[in-house]
Amino acid sequence: MSPSRAGGRIECLDGLRGLAALWVLIGHAHILTGFKLPLIGDPELGVDLFIMLSGFLMVFHYQRRRGREPWEATSTWTTFWIRRYFRIAPLYYVMLVAALTLGPLIYEARMVIDAYNGVQPQLASRYLDSSLSNYLAHFSFLFGLSRAYSFRTALPDWSIGLEMQFYAALPFIMIIVGRVGWIKGITGVAALGALTTYVCHKVGYTFLMPTFLPLKMHVFAAGMLLAGALWTNEKRAYLFAGFAGYLVIAPIGGEMDWLHQITRLVLVLTFFALIHTERLPAAAARIAAPVSSWLGNRFFHNLGELSFGAYLIHLLIMQPVVAYLIGAVDVTNPVRWALTLLITMPVVYALAWLGYTFIEMPGQNIGKALTKPRARA
Repeated sequence: MSPSRAGGRIECLDGLRGLAALWVLIGHAHILTGFKLPLIGDPELGVDLFIMLSGFLMVFHYQRRRGREPWEATSTWTTFWIRRYFRIAPLYYVMLVAALTLGPLIYEARMVIDAYNGVQPQLASRYLDSSLSNYLAHFSFLFGLSRAYSFRTALPDWSIGLEMQFYAALPFIMIIVGRVGWIKGITGVAALGALTTYVCHKVGYTFLMPTFLPLKMHVFAAGMLLAGALWTNEKRAYLFAGFAGYLVIAPIGGEMDWLHQITRLVLVLTFFALIHTERLPAAAARIAAPVSSWLGNRFFHNLGELSFGAYLIHLLIMQPVVAYLIGAVDVTNPVRWALTLLITMPVVYALAWLGYTFIEMPGQNIGKALTKPRARA
């Protein structure tokens, strides 16, 4: 049995998390500077990789703990939700307050950017709504369910609300999978998501961004399948990978053109190859195994640890930088893009390190302390 299936560390996960955040950051730099490149300039694909990783990690950690924390016990649900809340909420709350406080400054910068790029201006409400109702919608993580509040801060936090919806649903999904099996369970969950999406579209309840879980359930499910495959035989592992690939090309929850669908399929197959290297043909394994190991080195480990902070912070820094460069220097869009990254990335990752060290880690420690088994007297 491989270390991954035995419950050990999977080396490439840190690197994939870090690269997903970097993809989003670089993609937003493309959009804001008007420098258009396919794929790498599309932050939505980086978010899809994040979502897939989330689905994978939640199942992977569950499988490791299932002996002592079965989903059938309600205490497992409480423990799971507390841990996830304290992993996400502390830094998010700090950045939410920062975003709503700095909203007028960010909005002014965005108006300069949109005017320069000749695109429809962003809605003022996204940046300027510091009302109590907006705060409550975001502090409760219910904003992703509302068309009015789902895209109403300067943060890219639409996916954070989506993530919290997935955490809320996961125990129920795992119970279904445990009772009917992976293929039937995931098929039912994905079909329910697609049906809900269709009904919402028909009644006109649509979202500016795919903040509602059914819109992205198929991508979460793909990651879950790749994790579930770790505890199956080789034949079923390939079946799970094929099914995961089929799920991510479903034309819902984002761009629907063939290039995006092919890229999502490639992401699934690459992810599978990196975490199932021992099941690949020898020639493929000789390529995939060193890459998987390399993505687990110290640099990528640190990049992965800072990924959440970098994801939350980068637009608050990047938009004023781009607006300044538009007014200060007369250069081509590719040069402005490069200058934006040169200025933004060191600041973003320095702030992400501060957030990780002084907010994220203390928050995670609180979550662990609250869920630590009590010693019997």
